[in-house]
Amino acid sequence: MADFEWYRSFCNIYKHSSVSEAAKTRMMTQPAMSQHLASLEAEVGEALFIRTARKMLPTERGKELYSQLAPLIESLEEATMNFRAASLPTLTVIKIGTAHEFYTEKILPRLHRYDFRTITHFGTAAELLEMLKEDKVDVIITSQKVQTPGIEYLKLMDEEFAIVAPQDYEIPDTDDLEIREQWLSTQPWMSYGLELPIIRRIWREHFKKRPQIRPVHVIPNLHMILKAIGNGTGLSVITTYLTDEASRVHTKVIYEDLKVNNELFFAYKLKHKHLPQIREIMAVIREEE
Repeated sequence: MADFEWYRSFCNIYKHSSVSEAAKTRMMTQPAMSQHLASLEAEVGEALFIRTARKMLPTERGKELYSQLAPLIESLEEATMNFRAASLPTLTVIKIGTAHEFYTEKILPRLHRYDFRTITHFGTAAELLEMLKEDKVDVIITSQKVQTPGIEYLKLMDEEFAIVAPQDYEIPDTDDLEIREQWLSTQPWMSYGLELPIIRRIWREHFKKRPQIRPVHVIPNLHMILKAIGNGTGLSVITTYLTDEASRVHTKVIYEDLKVNNELFFAYKLKHKHLPQIREIMAVIREEE
């Protein structure tokens, strides 16, 4: 008879296309995860995956089995979550980790809706993940999905980034990507970091090359960068939810077709997954996205 844990392991391998990544998610050893899969395949009587050098590809039988099992396992895990939530201690203070900009625009306006106290920490994606691993925060909003044992990610939203210039900037009116790239490369740029986050994405996705840019100013705060653009300091790449009507008096989005999207995730420790406050804070942040 098939073991329920075999099913859970199978579904995790299916989601991650990898035995090793699935093992990390379930906090198991890779041999144990492989044994679960082998046992289930023996029970089913045929292979559920095609093993390649890079990933596990589901067979037709694997796809069929996953479509049958996934909703059942999710339902059982939801029931288990509700049982555990009733016995878990409540948190009177929730520690949140996020970027300044997201907090200001998306969390701060909704603080009055929380029935608990919050302590907020700001940092880069790497810094926030370390805080989460060390239990310095309970939930983070991050743009980097780094598979880490004991930590789960939940998609929050897609944020859109665009090139922003001072309102009075004269922009070459051309659809020629080569001319655009050459012109943009000669402009003064401001960046969130020396590694040119997001700017590199625009160059890779649209110009198929690395940017030859040396920022004149590195400012790790998009609100401040946007203000500097409005003062005529130069160009940068800004998330479009910051470019509201007030900012557009002094700035403008240029070359709209060069926008890129970036995913944002909630991340939290699996041990806190069932806490009602964690679920509540995520629900309030998500509901208007």
